[in-house]
Amino acid sequence: MHGVTLERMLNEMVAELGWARMGRRVRIACFTSDPSVASSLKFLRRTPWARAKVERMYLDLVRARPAAPEQP
Repeated sequence: MHGVTLERMLNEMVAELGWARMGRRVRIACFTSDPSVASSLKFLRRTPWARAKVERMYLDLVRARPAAPEQP
C-alpha cells in the first residue's frame, strides 16, 4: 500500500461505507461490536489475515471510484 497508512484506509472506508457495511464485508468484531478506528487499528496491526482482507476491501473501494477528470 504505497504511502497509504492503515489509519487512512480505515478513515476513508468508514466515511464511504460505514461500520455496518464494513462489518458485513469483513466479519471481524472490531467492525461490528462498538467499532472505533483505534480498536480496529490495534486489532489489524496484530492480525495479518484480517489486515489483508481490509486492504483488499480498500483496494476494491478505490477501484470502484470514478476516475478524476484530467486537468488541462
